[in-house]
Amino acid sequence: MEAKKNPDVDLSKKTGLFLNIGFVVSLLLVIVAFEWRSYDNTDLLDMGQINDDFDEMTEVPITQQPPPPPPKIKQPEIIEVPDEEEIEEEIEVDLDVEITEETEIEEIIFDEPEEEEETDEIFQIVENPATFKGGVQAFYAYVQKNLKYPSQAQRMGMEGRVFVEFVVGKDGKITDVKVLRGIGAGCDEEAVRVLKNSPAWNPGKQRGRPVRQRMVLPITFKLN
Repeated sequence: MEAKKNPDVDLSKKTGLFLNIGFVVSLLLVIVAFEWRSYDNTDLLDMGQINDDFDEMTEVPITQQPPPPPPKIKQPEIIEVPDEEEIEEEIEVDLDVEITEETEIEEIIFDEPEEEEETDEIFQIVENPATFKGGVQAFYAYVQKNLKYPSQAQRMGMEGRVFVEFVVGKDGKITDVKVLRGIGAGCDEEAVRVLKNSPAWNPGKQRGRPVRQRMVLPITFKLN
């Protein structure tokens, strides 16, 4: 004899199965909800096709400030002065000296300026140096004409320059002739002789007055 099935037992078993199935479905829905990704199907925007509707930038010119107006020049006021103006006030002149018709006025005599004393100072440099009459070329022409080559210097073949110092006086005469640097063999003495016999020079002048001047010149001895 078969045992009868209890319907309450079968219902409880089905209830547990439905709960498990619901739990699994819920879990699947949660997973799908977290993993589902939505993509925007909007087409990509092509920036190259965008029309540039911006207004062109206009260059603003540099403003220049006008220069300030020049200051007004105030014209001087011209006051007319009469040529002749009468002076009503009387001017009294009080003189300590009593002047009468018989008073004689002494003539005032001014002293003449004293002339500068002439000096015998010998100048090295003056305003107008002393010169040989006719110039430097004329002086060396005189030396060449009057110079006698010493025989001793000729035998020794001596050549060179003799530097001679001398003083040109106020009258142009040559004095105080001496050799500063010579070459010997009679050349020094011959150079002194030629200068002592030189004609008068034009004297040097300082402030328009003739003065004594010391000079140095070379005399050249050269064999032909």
